[in-house]
Amino acid sequence: MNHQRKAAWMLLSLVFTLLAGCQTLPGNLPAHEYEPFKPLAVEKRLMNEVRIRWEVREDVAQVCAKAIQMGKEQAYITPPMACAVWGVPKQECTVITGPKPTHVALGHEVRHCFEGRFHR
Repeated sequence: MNHQRKAAWMLLSLVFTLLAGCQTLPGNLPAHEYEPFKPLAVEKRLMNEVRIRWEVREDVAQVCAKAIQMGKEQAYITPPMACAVWGVPKQECTVITGPKPTHVALGHEVRHCFEGRFHR
C-alpha cells in the first residue's frame, strides 16, 4: 500500500467508526450463508488483528437498529438480528447478538469485524 493511500485510510479510520447490521428472521438464514467463501487477502481486509467483544442482548434489534442508524420504519419491517460495530483505530470490534444466535450468525458477524461491509 503506498504512503498516500495508507495516510488517507488512516484519516478515514480516525474519522469514522464503521458498522454492519444483518437482517434475517431467526432460523431462516439464506442458503448462501452456509456456503464457503473466500476470505479477502490480508492486505484488503479492514483489520487483521482484532480485539473482539461479544454482547448478548434481549433488545438486539433495537440496539443494532440504533447503532447502524436504521430508520424506525425499516427497523420495524426488517429488524436486525445481529450486528458488528468496529473501530479501526483501536482494532476493536463488538459483535451484538440475541440470546440464541446460531453458529452461522455469530461467524457472519465476526467476518464483518475483519472484512467490514461485505454484503455489497
